[in-house]
Amino acid sequence: MSVIGRSWTRLTPAGRVLLPLLIAFAILALVTALLWVTGIIPAVLTFALATLSANIDIVRFVVAVTAVLLFTVPTAFIIIFLEMKVIAFINLRIGPNRTGPWGTLSSAVHGFKVLAKEDFTPTGADVPVFTLAPAVVYLGAVMSFLVLPFAPGVVGLDLNLGLLYFFAVSGLAVVGLLMAGWSSFNKYSLLGGLRSAAQIVSYEIPLTLSVVGVIMLSGTLSLNQIVVNQAGWFWDWYVFQQPLAFVIFFIAATAEGNRTPFDLAEADSEIVAGFATEYSGMRFGFFFFAEYVSVFVLSALTVTLFFGGWNAPIDGNEILRWLNLVPPSGAIDLGSLGLGLLFLIALGPPVLIVLLALPFWMLRSDRSFLRSLLVGFLLFNLLVMAAVGVWLAINFEAAIGLFWFFAKTYFFVVTFVWMRGTLPRVRIDQLMGFAWKWLLPASVLNLFITAIAILGARVIRGELTL
Repeated sequence: MSVIGRSWTRLTPAGRVLLPLLIAFAILALVTALLWVTGIIPAVLTFALATLSANIDIVRFVVAVTAVLLFTVPTAFIIIFLEMKVIAFINLRIGPNRTGPWGTLSSAVHGFKVLAKEDFTPTGADVPVFTLAPAVVYLGAVMSFLVLPFAPGVVGLDLNLGLLYFFAVSGLAVVGLLMAGWSSFNKYSLLGGLRSAAQIVSYEIPLTLSVVGVIMLSGTLSLNQIVVNQAGWFWDWYVFQQPLAFVIFFIAATAEGNRTPFDLAEADSEIVAGFATEYSGMRFGFFFFAEYVSVFVLSALTVTLFFGGWNAPIDGNEILRWLNLVPPSGAIDLGSLGLGLLFLIALGPPVLIVLLALPFWMLRSDRSFLRSLLVGFLLFNLLVMAAVGVWLAINFEAAIGLFWFFAKTYFFVVTFVWMRGTLPRVRIDQLMGFAWKWLLPASVLNLFITAIAILGARVIRGELTL
């Protein structure tokens, strides 16, 4: 046996894994160095950068689509966990608390469980349509993300017709649900598909008409520009100018998302599971991933149209001007705002940790100084995180914009969950009658009131004479 063979047999299992990896890494580093010295890698990088800069719009679109796809799965997991916890709180239960810290990994485990289930196609089903239906429903929810403005400059695609695009793409969900119900070869699935088609098509009309008032006030279909028009104080938000439109929109959005009390498409107490009766495995999971993504999307659209989007409820720059902390030009005076942060840096982390620990050590005689230092260290980290947050808010408008956008959006997500744990399901005739007899006339009435108010304001300003 050769020396190499004897050496290999003496290696531990871990060494037999690491040694080939180290050799491959060394060879790769050597080849990379040779290609760099010969000028091949710099030439390739230059060509790649030139190609990317020449096609920057395509690159931005690909990055936006990738970011959206990567964002949707954790969003669904967060909302699933939130729903389990909130409904448990409503029912005076604890909720998930085993998997992960405070049960935070329970929804991820549920996702992996769905992946492990058998993906079964029933006999008699229309296989191509049956297979494509979950993807159509999921893509309808995911593609809506592209035009949602999360913060200044943080938007996948700022379309001039962004609101029209949103309603066109989100309408694909009803096609997917109808495909699932019809192709399953099951009477309960067919009933669920037909219910979803009737429900979503009926509520699309008041949903669309309710936002026409916002379009009339803002003069644009760009979601980004609608948010910009609501900048300032919270009374500049369109919810105070369009309260009836907001109520109509929120009720219709609940029906669009198949959420309680309008979850007639999957009414388990009546038609088993509706359109999803014959689905299993990941195809079943896609339907409910799409539902939870739709909850976030509808909440985000509500915030964008009526609650100022990323705008804070108070005008921070105006308050800073009142306090003489910002020059009249609006530029941030880091000299005045950064004194506290500079003081902390100058004082030094160790001294500050000791100072934070002293009160806890002196107030409790049975607490050791070492434990008090640990408390001081934790408080110091909280102060540093707060200081970094303030610095981000001062220097990056997108950071504070993301905070307000997600805070408002998850408020409405919790509202959707709270409604599921509180309200009973309505009957199908009540559902349809409410859309056609109440929401549709109310949305048309809102249009007339908005038009009259706009004309009256123009007459008062002297822009129009009667």
